[in-house]
Amino acid sequence: YLDYGAFTPIQAAACAALNGPQDIVEKNRQLYHKRRDVLVESFGRAGWDIPSPKASMFAWAPLPPALAHLGSLEFSKQLLTEAKVAVAPGVGYGENGEGFVRIAMVENEQRLRQAARNVKRYLQSMGVNTPGSAKAV
Repeated sequence: YLDYGAFTPIQAAACAALNGPQDIVEKNRQLYHKRRDVLVESFGRAGWDIPSPKASMFAWAPLPPALAHLGSLEFSKQLLTEAKVAVAPGVGYGENGEGFVRIAMVENEQRLRQAARNVKRYLQSMGVNTPGSAKAV
């Protein structure tokens, strides 16, 4: 709660960040761009199509159609316990978030690929057709 303005040192820090060198901004943009590409590509190979976010450190992923009946909370719980992958259930962001999970791209590319491998095993264990599986069409 603010009734008159942010603490003066916070305002000064914000000015310094906005007016100072911006090379870190481009570096971080490239980092998250690469992580986004790795996430979308590796999870897609695992059998979970995730739309490519345009500008964010988060991906909003629709639940895989074969598991949509679980809802975002149960799906998130199962991903955590069965695949060791933590995502945020969309329902926690309001009723329009149901049917989605939010994935933070805070891990490096290797960890994102490992998460995709774990997700693939989980999806297969749930009977979901994944690329390269015997059931895939």
